[in-house]
Amino acid sequence: MSTSNQNGIEIGIYTLADIGTDPHTGKKITHKQRINEMIQAAKLADEAGLDVFGVGEHHRLDYASSSPAVILAAIAQATNRIKLTSTTSVLSTLDPVRLFEDFATLDLLSDGRAEILAGRGAFIESFPLFGYSTNDYDELFTEHMELLLQLNKNERVTWSGDFRSPLRNAEISPRPIQEQIPIWIGVGGTPESAIRAGRFGVGMALAILGGDPIRFKPLVDLYRQAGMEAGYSPELLKVGVTGHAFIAETTQQAKDEFFPYYSNYWSYVNRQRGMGSRMSRTDFEHMASPKTALFVGSPQQIVEKVLHQHELFGHTRFLAQVDIGGLPFNKVAKNIELLATEVAPLIKKAKIK
Repeated sequence: MSTSNQNGIEIGIYTLADIGTDPHTGKKITHKQRINEMIQAAKLADEAGLDVFGVGEHHRLDYASSSPAVILAAIAQATNRIKLTSTTSVLSTLDPVRLFEDFATLDLLSDGRAEILAGRGAFIESFPLFGYSTNDYDELFTEHMELLLQLNKNERVTWSGDFRSPLRNAEISPRPIQEQIPIWIGVGGTPESAIRAGRFGVGMALAILGGDPIRFKPLVDLYRQAGMEAGYSPELLKVGVTGHAFIAETTQQAKDEFFPYYSNYWSYVNRQRGMGSRMSRTDFEHMASPKTALFVGSPQQIVEKVLHQHELFGHTRFLAQVDIGGLPFNKVAKNIELLATEVAPLIKKAKIK
């Protein structure tokens, strides 16, 4: 049963398809196995009653997903009801027409389950790959978002901008089953990004990977204020929260099991960004403490964190990333099971609004 019908909050999972070495075995899986496991994870999430499954975009050899729409299309054929979204589409370096048509096709294949979460991306490898300059970082995103929203609303589009050829009564095909594909903007922590999402009148997905979540409250306030000033109704201004998660029967078990993988994850992410710092167990204990945004613990601890953040943000969606750091698939599957059978029911019983 869908969690969203019960209490106004959707619960799901997402993946960025990182290829990490298992810290216990020293082995690394292939791109093919990673994609197969993503499809299997989506099937498990669908069967267990979770609401959303997301796939991210990276253009690096240590990630397996450069084309979320293609992977989500495969998942559409293997699932029945779960919503399918990118998390995120790197809109700055994507052609908006191609992006929209891909996800409109996904919408047809999935009987109306497609969504787009657009962002600027945590890495910049797509800029030289597709012939864009990082000097145009913000301008590209804004222009591409403006065009994407027009494509979503209209079968024929006339448009001109600075970074791609103009459109003159261009036919945009196919049209999705949904009247419009739901579009969100991913926001990492800057006020400008939150205000931009509000002005566009799209959903805002917060990437909260650690620390005290209260520091994101001003961004939510700015987002809603900007959206209402732009004339959008409050019910259109949806907030989602995304974050890293690991669930076990007890909080101590979750921390003990997850620490080697989480430390491993940050080790290779920091190397990708040119930093060499490693995470100590003390650092991890602090990051996983009850008042922080890292969702590591027993089902009850996860529920308490989700509900605490709901008090702060009033968000309508929570997406957990449960497959990082070389985590083997049996542990990913167990996380999906616990999220669906232990966490979601407790949140439903809380009758949040």
